[in-house]
Amino acid sequence: MQIEELAQLVENALDELKAKDVVRIDVREHTSVTDFMVIASGTSNRHVNALSDNVVEKAKEAGRKPLGVEGKGSGEWVLVDLGDVVVHVMQPATREFYDLERLWQSAESRREQQQRPVE
Repeated sequence: MQIEELAQLVENALDELKAKDVVRIDVREHTSVTDFMVIASGTSNRHVNALSDNVVEKAKEAGRKPLGVEGKGSGEWVLVDLGDVVVHVMQPATREFYDLERLWQSAESRREQQQRPVE
């Protein structure tokens, strides 16, 4: 399975259980740890856990066993490590606090934002 296909499988698994605000971030130029991060929100602890369980189940069905799953105990933030794709499923308040999208956006995007005139 290609990396893009794995990322799409993850997104489909999240969409299947109505994840909110699913975002895929290409981090290949920023880290050698993974190629893509997929970030999504769940509406409750149970929803976050169900979303992460569905990602794990669909990945296993496709022959990709997760390298690890962290955070299922609290259900605030569950990380599913599929190697080439790392999945973060969080409750909205946790997602807002850690703001991974901003953290992992490209240096070019940050430069563009800094150069925009203030209106």
